[in-house]
Amino acid sequence: MILSKSNYLLYLKHPAWLWLEKHDKSKLPEVDEDTQAIFDAGNLFESYAEKLFPDGVTLGYKTDGEFDSRKYKALPEETKQAIENNVKVIFQGRFEIDSTTCIFDVLERNENGTYNLYEIKSSTKVKKEHEHDLAFQTIVLEKSGLKIENIFVIHVNNEYVRDGEIDYKEITIITEVTSAVRSRIEETIVSIEDAKAVMALTDMPDPSPRHTGLGAYREWLEIYKILNPNLDKYSVLNLSSPGTKRIGDFEDDGITTISDIPDDANLTVKQRRQVSATKSGKRSINKKEIKAFLKAFRFPLYFLDYETLAGVIPTYDGVRPYQQIPFQYSLHVLESPDTKLEHKEYLHTKNTLPVEHLLKKLKKDIGTKGSIVVWYQSFEKSCNMTMAEFTPKYKNFLVDINDRIVDLMTPFAEGWYVDKDFFGSASIKDVMPVLIPDLSYKDLHIQGGNSAQRIWMETVINGKNQDNKKQIMDDMIKYCTLDTLAMVKIYEVLRKSIL
Repeated sequence: MILSKSNYLLYLKHPAWLWLEKHDKSKLPEVDEDTQAIFDAGNLFESYAEKLFPDGVTLGYKTDGEFDSRKYKALPEETKQAIENNVKVIFQGRFEIDSTTCIFDVLERNENGTYNLYEIKSSTKVKKEHEHDLAFQTIVLEKSGLKIENIFVIHVNNEYVRDGEIDYKEITIITEVTSAVRSRIEETIVSIEDAKAVMALTDMPDPSPRHTGLGAYREWLEIYKILNPNLDKYSVLNLSSPGTKRIGDFEDDGITTISDIPDDANLTVKQRRQVSATKSGKRSINKKEIKAFLKAFRFPLYFLDYETLAGVIPTYDGVRPYQQIPFQYSLHVLESPDTKLEHKEYLHTKNTLPVEHLLKKLKKDIGTKGSIVVWYQSFEKSCNMTMAEFTPKYKNFLVDINDRIVDLMTPFAEGWYVDKDFFGSASIKDVMPVLIPDLSYKDLHIQGGNSAQRIWMETVINGKNQDNKKQIMDDMIKYCTLDTLAMVKIYEVLRKSIL
């Protein structure tokens, strides 16, 4: 079997992940639409980064955007020919040697016959994973007879502001990582051989999450649950942010469930609350703190939630890469504790910058007095300040909104209200099903913020799904409405908890 660069990175995330990739891919989750959208965005950024090398020659392994096995197999020979022909810059070439292979993004020939290696990443900074990636590539290329002189990562400049056509020189940053990559070569040589040994195994290596690397614990845990469908709901693996070392210690000590964790274990405050709630089986409610928290609420109450667009390549002038721009809001209004709940909303449906249209409606819907209730206030506040940049005439209105915001997540984040089935999380997606089991995202076509963003952008900006655009917009409204309705219901639960 051949070890590719992507295979190697799977090995670093978890050895069993590599084994499954080679021996039993049916146990691995398929790439969902949200993840595919991330890949597509990376490919789009790559097309701009390649413009930094106007003389570059693309080899590649795709036909009409799809993997072409014939081209993939022929690629090493094509790459060899390009090298022999002294092509200055090659995009998407492939080397294969000693049962290893890699496809590089950019290979640039220097006057002295050495080469510069570039990896294109749609992140806003260099990550440790990129160094491992490039160390693998460097080993394969140098074993193939090339001398790599300088090594770089081309990544996103998130300070770039679009003004007309995308400026590929301004949206990219080139960061040299030669020294960091070279420092990983020896360990990578050893790890490559270890990865090859894993591929050759008849049986899967120990799948325990304790062996996870590169910060992939949560990713691997989802796969581990597929491998172990009867995993105890209250397994120590579901402890909040456990860390691989702690999981290993628990396994060594025979601790399998959260209730088994000893009282004197070295835990974070959040973990300790979770363990205590799991052991007691009862909710922990700090009535004093919750009462003081709710006392600050001023009627009328406005329960507000935004949905936003964002992308590596800014869609509109004035926008930065990955900048969150609201295109929708849901607003539930409670004039007093005993009045009927009202709902107001806005959804932008045209391929134009949504900000001013949204704010014009929001200013009509939100009065000048009363608390504005959100979940995870840093997001909504950041959105408001972003919109103020685009529409200075609404700045005072948006500053006032931020001054009036109260964060309904606070009692859960601070541990004033703890339930074992929150599993240490203060996310509304984890709190709502426990406190308001009658409400559910499961029956909706859109079930998460990432999906809402992707589907809206595909439909409104990219012009897809036009035959069922109306249904999609209705689904967008239902999803966002449920977010704010959930806040109303959770607020009611908190009020009742202090009686």
